[in-house]
Amino acid sequence: MVYYIDSKEIRGFSFMAKYLIVNADDYGMCTAANEAVEELFLGGWLKSATVMIPCPAAKHAVDFSIAHPEYPIGVHLTMTSEWGKYRWKPLTDGETLLDEEGFMWHESDQVEKNASYEDLEREIRAQIDQAHAWGMKPSHVDNHMGSLYGHYTGRLGLAKMTLRICGEYGYAYRLYIKHDKRICPNGTPYPLYAAVTLLSKKWGKKYNTIIPDYLLFPDWNDTMRVSYETYRDMILKTWTNIPDGVTETFVHPSVENDELKSITSRWQDRVWEYQLMKDPYVHKYLKDHKVTLISYRELIEMRGGTVKG
Repeated sequence: MVYYIDSKEIRGFSFMAKYLIVNADDYGMCTAANEAVEELFLGGWLKSATVMIPCPAAKHAVDFSIAHPEYPIGVHLTMTSEWGKYRWKPLTDGETLLDEEGFMWHESDQVEKNASYEDLEREIRAQIDQAHAWGMKPSHVDNHMGSLYGHYTGRLGLAKMTLRICGEYGYAYRLYIKHDKRICPNGTPYPLYAAVTLLSKKWGKKYNTIIPDYLLFPDWNDTMRVSYETYRDMILKTWTNIPDGVTETFVHPSVENDELKSITSRWQDRVWEYQLMKDPYVHKYLKDHKVTLISYRELIEMRGGTVKG
């Protein structure tokens, strides 16, 4: 059983220190993502990633995780299919998970407004079970585009359901149990953000699901897109201006190729995130500002849980 322990009880780590999990989301979405994530792992630049099980390149990503059990790789629960032409479908046949074109909904608020709890639970379990069937031993679980948080409509029962399921499987889950105005997600009212904090802590304890202290949502904007150096420096200011404890944030690293450019017009963002993770300046800057990069394995050990993958 995984036991929920507050971060002030961290074992072998100082709770008066800053720890950061930088997770590579969208592993398995396409070959551009796979190439980037695998290079970053093999080069020692990356400590955590999660696989989009319904996507075309997922099986390759899972095979890599099996071949390299030393890397913490989890499941990126996917309920949205956001791109214009590059789309995917759920593993199950839940009608409320589908848009008018027969694919997953484009946006997270559409999931919150339309998807039933029954269909979502079946799909969550199917994605985790598929990872297991392929031979994967996930390190943790998180959620693509935050579609299972309830941030958009206040449907917080989605977070409760997901924490319950993760607790049953024994996996840590990306949410947050503390709030801080510095990292409140843009567009989310602070009272709702604080409410999610209190409830996720309560539900995490109830279902024995380990959760990071804080979750830092990346905020891409045109000011950052002036140059790679501008983007990098703005990100580093955000990553080092975090509270003591364990904060998670995420990137979507991809190599530059024709496939990626055909999927999204914002391909440069993902290429820069790939550059960011292998930039020696970034790692030195974090070290100089006393921010320690960790993975979910360290988080689970801190909280006295059992590392599963």
